[in-house]
Amino acid sequence: MIEARFKLNYPGFTLDVDLSLPSTGVTALFGHSGSGKTTLLRSIAGLERVPGGRLVFDGEIWQDDNTFLPTHRRPLGYVFQEASLFPHLTVRGNLDYGMKRRPAKADFQSTVELLGIGHLLDRKPDRLSGGERQRIGIARALLTRPRLLLMDEPLAALDLARKCEILPYLEQLHEELKIPVLYVSHAPDEVARLADHLVALDAGRVVAAGPLAETLARADLPIRLGEDAGVVLDATVAARDEAWHLARVELPGGSYLWVRDEGHPIGKPLRVRVLARDVSLAREEPRDSTILNHLRVTVRELADDTHPALLLARAETDGQPLLARLTRRAAADMELAPGMAAWAQVKVVAVLG
Repeated sequence: MIEARFKLNYPGFTLDVDLSLPSTGVTALFGHSGSGKTTLLRSIAGLERVPGGRLVFDGEIWQDDNTFLPTHRRPLGYVFQEASLFPHLTVRGNLDYGMKRRPAKADFQSTVELLGIGHLLDRKPDRLSGGERQRIGIARALLTRPRLLLMDEPLAALDLARKCEILPYLEQLHEELKIPVLYVSHAPDEVARLADHLVALDAGRVVAAGPLAETLARADLPIRLGEDAGVVLDATVAARDEAWHLARVELPGGSYLWVRDEGHPIGKPLRVRVLARDVSLAREEPRDSTILNHLRVTVRELADDTHPALLLARAETDGQPLLARLTRRAAADMELAPGMAAWAQVKVVAVLG
């Protein structure tokens, strides 16, 4: 468990958090620019000294009224927005520098293979793409053998192509790392793909925290995700329809969704993200519809949305949550209310793996 309590006052901004975070998996610190994400991360790293703060990692006190471990004594790795590699060193030289920070021998080869950088070892940083530089930065942080990895918007400086290049490596880190990761981001798609736990910040305060799926499914989440509101569901590939390039994924409880076939083998666990804007509700099961996914649901909650014409409906299918964005007029015509049984339609093209 990671216990973090910080209160820090700046002109026009106050960070005031009291958190208990899991010391496993990926915890996303999410919020818009200026919400306090990076300030919180720097406080955890010891780069920002917060008088009266408290930080306990797995029972070890890193900061309290009597203790303050400086950053170099905290067993953590830090990945910044820019990799900041030494320009005069090769990739191998930059990685060797990371290893020198720790007396214990790190597993150089496995880290190189994990991040797919073996063919880059003899290059200088000026011959690397942005995505390649960031992978080197991550490898360098891992080679310090940290017990905690901090990542501050590692994809923010990359264009879309480079972001798509590095995301699979981050997913692999998520699957294979045995240490906790605190991941700062303002991008809902990154959070949906990578995080297990979510902390939403606004104006320096925590407005929601909890397991990712449960927290994203809240219709009342104070930080509105706008067009990106939706849920993340764990699923398993159950069948593939190669003729139509579709795959059927099963959700816990027995419901299933048709998604685009990305070549995943039968039985592979994966995540699907269903956006609220692409879910509709009906009283009866739709007939002769171009939308393949029809799920029997129960409406649980109605909440205000970002525009007065809209609302968010939270529904469940076999215990799995869905969010649907509806007009108030349509909801009134349908006499939509909590407890009502309904059918949800989800477009195949809207299900994001």
